[in-house]
Amino acid sequence: MPNLLKPSVAWLVVWMLSLTLWGVDRAAADVLQQVQARGQLNVCIWPDYFAISYRNPRTQVLEGLDIDMAEALAASLQVKLNFVDSSFTQLISNLTEGHCDVAMHGVGVRADRTQYLDFSQPYLRSGIYAVMNKNTRFIRRWQDIDQPGNVVVVMAGTYMEPVMREQLKQATLRTVDSFKAREEEVMSGRADVLMTDYPYGKRMASLTSWAQLLAPPQALAPTDYAYAVKKGEQGMLAVLNRFLQQVQADGRLQAAAQRAGLTAILLQ
Repeated sequence: MPNLLKPSVAWLVVWMLSLTLWGVDRAAADVLQQVQARGQLNVCIWPDYFAISYRNPRTQVLEGLDIDMAEALAASLQVKLNFVDSSFTQLISNLTEGHCDVAMHGVGVRADRTQYLDFSQPYLRSGIYAVMNKNTRFIRRWQDIDQPGNVVVVMAGTYMEPVMREQLKQATLRTVDSFKAREEEVMSGRADVLMTDYPYGKRMASLTSWAQLLAPPQALAPTDYAYAVKKGEQGMLAVLNRFLQQVQADGRLQAAAQRAGLTAILLQ
């Protein structure tokens, strides 16, 4: 009799253990529930992103379109807001490891990210622009960039990196780990141009004395920007999409884009 019971008992123990583990996994995966329980929304930003999520070096105050939107999102959820400094190279790890609940810093919707992340509906679309030293003698038009001896610099982890690897046939591509290093490469003459998007390029051209924005003759790699969550977070994703629909309908997104100088790339 005892021998007949052992397999059943063993199976029951395994079954109960599996249910317990399944329940823990589900709870851990429900980011929206965690946000509501803790009363705080943790938002990953890239604090060097001009007009999007920028920490002003003079005031140390965060400003930009997605700072305004994050504040509005937290208010709609009736929770506190906590910004987490991140970057495009840390984007996936910070979300999948739970350092933040959502990334709100103009995240490009890319196929190589969809394995790990889910994206809200897009709200901006930008292609690639070049920023060069206005005193350079070698580059006057976009067609002058991909020439032997020229050096093009991009920030690692941005969508500009794979695009330019494919685009450039004669110029040399160099990657750096920070936006400041990217600028320094061009200012010092070690690189001829840096590749960026419209928000960053426009701000550089308006705030620096040396930078000039150069647009391609046709849109290059137009990319949708959205908010990102860890893969499978359908509750949080639904909240983000409803929020974006609301701020588009009531004009708050348009107003924030106008303040940031981004109406040219705002999706209606």
